[in-house]
Amino acid sequence: MSGADADLRGKLVGNERAKLTATYINGLAIAVFAVGGFAPFIAALGVATEQHGFLAGALLLLGVCSLTSGALHWVARSRLGSLDP
Repeated sequence: MSGADADLRGKLVGNERAKLTATYINGLAIAVFAVGGFAPFIAALGVATEQHGFLAGALLLLGVCSLTSGALHWVARSRLGSLDP
């Protein structure tokens, strides 16, 4: 294998690693939103309206998890910015 081929292979491997890392981080973002934010919010909708504290807590959790999910997604997108052409 020549030096140029090794360099090209190194770039391809680096790109695949970056994509794999970004996919993993994006999966974490989806899980944080679905499990930590969206599911409790849906559960809170089924609770009697007299329990305002539970609904408020679920809304707060939804906001925090949505922001965390967005931040993780941003990290994943940033990771893809390091791909070599």
